[in-house]
Amino acid sequence: MASLFGNRLSADERKALIERLHQAQGGDCFICEKPIDLVLHKDTLDIDHVIPRKTVGRDDASNLALTHPTCSRSKRARNLEVARVLQRFAKLKAALEPENRSPNLGDILKRAGGGNAELTFKEASGQIEFTLSAVGDEAIYCVPVYEDELSDFRYFFARLPIQYLRHDDRINRHAIGGNFRKLVEEFHLRRPQLDVPLAWIRSENGKSAVHVFDGQNKAAAQIMLGAKAMPVRIFIDPDPDILITIKTNAGRMPRYEWVCRPMQRSLGSTPYQDRINRFRQETGRNDEDLAFSERDLVAHFKDESRKMTSYILAAVCDRVTSSPDNKLRAFIDCDAPGTKRPLSHSSIHKTFFSLFIYQDVLNTALNHRADSGENPRELETSQLIHLMNVIAEEIYIGKFDGDIGTDRVESRLQKGETFPRAHLCACRMSREEVIYNWLRCIQQIAKSHFINSGKPIQEEKLFQYQFPDQLWANIRRFVRNLVALPLWVNKDLSETVFDGKQNLRFWETVFETGKTPQGVQVMPKAINLVEMIK
Repeated sequence: MASLFGNRLSADERKALIERLHQAQGGDCFICEKPIDLVLHKDTLDIDHVIPRKTVGRDDASNLALTHPTCSRSKRARNLEVARVLQRFAKLKAALEPENRSPNLGDILKRAGGGNAELTFKEASGQIEFTLSAVGDEAIYCVPVYEDELSDFRYFFARLPIQYLRHDDRINRHAIGGNFRKLVEEFHLRRPQLDVPLAWIRSENGKSAVHVFDGQNKAAAQIMLGAKAMPVRIFIDPDPDILITIKTNAGRMPRYEWVCRPMQRSLGSTPYQDRINRFRQETGRNDEDLAFSERDLVAHFKDESRKMTSYILAAVCDRVTSSPDNKLRAFIDCDAPGTKRPLSHSSIHKTFFSLFIYQDVLNTALNHRADSGENPRELETSQLIHLMNVIAEEIYIGKFDGDIGTDRVESRLQKGETFPRAHLCACRMSREEVIYNWLRCIQQIAKSHFINSGKPIQEEKLFQYQFPDQLWANIRRFVRNLVALPLWVNKDLSETVFDGKQNLRFWETVFETGKTPQGVQVMPKAINLVEMIK
């Protein structure tokens, strides 16, 4: 305990202080809220300032708390209350890992007892009247309704208890982002939130959940800090397609690029389905009709043809990454780049998707050969999942250790730390520039198989052709033999080849010659695809 107050305590006084804090905290660590045993932990307990002294926290018993030493040291200089909130969030995140997702606002609301009531209201004379009966408030509140001059959207502002807030996981499908910690620290300093969450309601029947579709990070931080109500801008009967488009376009802004591109791809399938439904209605087709092509959709929505193409491709990507049959998804960070999993959505998009998903629209009907299992997009999706499963089985499952993760592996290796060989191999093979080049080898193996069998194919549609069992066996042997190459576990290469990110051409040269572009020998010889599939 680095304090004058603590230094003045005798051994008996310190023991008494520990017992008082232990009782006041219900026997739990102030930060992680797990039990503290005064006998088992007696030699390792920390007494820390709740508000750090450097931020003018008092140096007396009123500002002290009892913690596990690991919890106290991991908080760095943070306020203990902030550290406790972040620990609670970390627990929630860990609980959702089996679902391969991170927390969203809905999870935070559920934890806090929110998201379970509908707002009862009525609109008259340019005003909205509502009550908050679900929280025992029978007063009638009246607020003005505004109209946006450009969009004609109607909206109002209200401060609502969290019981009335619902997370819209259709429009806002991404998880809470990496700025959550900073927001918690900022709001804990009693600094105001500048932007309010955005939500929408349906006016039909005068009762609706308040669906929050924007501002979830700030709302989540406020709720985790104990906020029981918050101001919201609420749109009345908005066009959901426009809201989806707004969120999608927001993800293209540079400042959100790395956070929101995965969201863009997952959102894409929603407007795609919406366009299919609109196409059916506007062309007089029934709700089950699929006898039209991707090209037909693009031609019909000609004013947004480029967007339409991106929606179609996004839907394919989403079907691959969201499939419960995809074993690789357990090793892909589902939101912002992290250190617990070896792959990111961005790297998957730039490697697997760019190489193996046909990037143009198809002229064949959406239900073309669906009965025989030879529908081009369905075959493309299922075979890409099959490939990912092979890779997951040979490189990651039972080999990559999530507890070790990927954080500064090469730096730690250079400092003398050791890692399981399979884990080190998985980390190095997961680099985006490395993945791209060994996936190109798989691409070449598949092309060669079809050429040698005399079957003409369109190379850009490679995964829309049925791969025979022999080809899958060749691919698995290639991956298995690739994993066995010594360079992935060679510690001497940590300060050269694997020290920092290389470009695509670097690894292309290594695979083609066995040497780096600078002439450093990395492998005894170049990769021979024929030998690699034996």
